Parts: sequence; structure tokens; C-alpha cells
Amino acid sequence: MTEPSPTTVPAGIPAIEAATPAPERREPEVLIITGMSGAGRSRAAAVLEDLDWFVVDNLPPMMLVPLVDLMNRSGSSVERIAAVVDVRGREYFSELAQVLAHLGEQGVFYRILFLDATDEVLVRRFEQVRRPHPLQGDGRILDGIEAERRILASIAERADVVIDTSDLSVHDLAREVRAAVADGAPESLRVNVVSFGFKYGLPLDADHVVDVRFLANPYWITELRHLTGRDEPVRDYVLSRPGATEFVERYVAALEPVLAGYLNEEKRYVTIAVGCTGGKHRSVAIAEQIAARLRGLGHRVSVTARDLGKE
Repeated sequence: MTEPSPTTVPAGIPAIEAATPAPERREPEVLIITGMSGAGRSRAAAVLEDLDWFVVDNLPPMMLVPLVDLMNRSGSSVERIAAVVDVRGREYFSELAQVLAHLGEQGVFYRILFLDATDEVLVRRFEQVRRPHPLQGDGRILDGIEAERRILASIAERADVVIDTSDLSVHDLAREVRAAVADGAPESLRVNVVSFGFKYGLPLDADHVVDVRFLANPYWITELRHLTGRDEPVRDYVLSRPGATEFVERYVAALEPVLAGYLNEEKRYVTIAVGCTGGKHRSVAIAEQIAARLRGLGHRVSVTARDLGKE
């Protein structure tokens, strides 16, 4: 008599899996960036890349359809696509209206971000970079601008968001673009806290350098020498030293207005380097504490021990 195969799945697992909802996929977003040459399309694209959008520059309009199909394919992790479509596409650009109609028929939600500026400002910008307008030909810069306005007139009328960049700095433009695509999530910095050893040199990308060699060195305690700042005995020892906890608290408090200022000035990444002699004990423990407190303030924080293992 053949015995039944033993059950290899714990009882109750199928029921748990059936009752657990699958993670919801966000509604795909398609943003078409267009507008006048010299009005800031490249800067807008860079801002969206920093916001984790999938960005394609100078895309022929007909390529939008297969690109959106790829995004909608099962298993795709791309949920937000921004395509810069403009007159650099030459004769292909005329297909944009047809492509937009097709996307609408397919039920694809898209928005158009149109960047503009006055003729005077556009002429000045082209003269500053000493490049011709893409439609200038043998004429003047102003001739190219006038031709471009005629071509873009219908697209400008149907744009969802129009940003006039005439009087905007690059930081102002970034803020406008962020506001245009905001999903309600609060803005935050990406903070990297890196521990290091001074004997191996300063991290080249450090925005702030913290020296914690004022704390007693666990290296001189035999029981702690072979451990690192990630081990509880070392962490407890370092944080129990006079001034250690107070230093972390005051340093993070001093960072708060600095980090807020970075956000205001469109600086999205900051590296805080915490150093001790060898980068094994004190700097590692203090870096972890600083990172934990910054996370408590709502920042996205990663921690790196650059010189751990070099000794």
C-alpha cells in the first residue's frame, strides 16, 4: 500500500496567504515635458530623475506608446515615466497629437508640463551658451523662436501645467517642478552617515566632518579590542563615556536648521562623516546613534562604515 506523501507546508499557511492582500501597485503616471527650447526642459528632467522618475530625453513621440506598454507590463517596477518631447524631434514631433489621442483611447493617464519664457530671455540664454536654436537654420535666433512658438501653440493650449521660467533661478524652477508633480508626501533629505578612520584620510564627499577622538578609545581595553562599534559591549562603553550622549543630542539639534536650509536650497543629498583614529570603534558607534536620531526626525538615512575591517 502506497503511503501518502508527507505534508511539507505547515497547516494554516495557505489560509494566511489567501487572507493576505497583495501589495497594491500605484496607478502608472506619464508626464510629457515639452515647451520652448532654452526654457529649462533639461533642468526639469533632472529634477524628476532625483524624484525617482524614469526619464527619457528627446524621445520621438511614436516611441511613447511602446514605452508605456513596457511600464504596464506585468512585473515592471517602473510606475512613473517622464518623456521630454520637443522640436528636436523634427518631423517626428508632428506625430505628438496623434500619439496623445491614442494614449487617451487606451485609458492611459498622462499630463503635459509645458515650459516657457519670454522671447527676450530665450534669446539671451542662447547667446550665453553660444548655441543656435534648433529651428534657427540660416536665420536669427529670434526666427527659430518664432517658428517654435507656431509649432507648439496647440500643445501649449492643452498643457496641464505651464511654468514661465523667465524670472526663475534653477532652484526656483526645481521647486515649481516638484510642486507640479507632488503626491502629498513630505520632502526629505537623503542623509548618508559614514564612519571613518582619520589615519586612512577624510572621505572626499563629506559635507560635515565630526571628530569623536575626544572619547576614550575602546581599543585599549583588551576585551573590546577585537569588537567593533556595532557590537553591544563597545556601543555601551562608548555611549557611557562622559559627554558622548550629550554630544550626539546637541550635534543633531545643531544639524536641524542646516538640513532644513539644504532642502530650501534644493540640496537633496548630504554626507556626514564621523571619524576616530581607526574607524572601528568610536566613530562606528556614534555614527549609528546620529543616524538613529536623524531617522526619528523623518530623514532617509543610510549608514556606512568605510574603514571597518581595514585594521
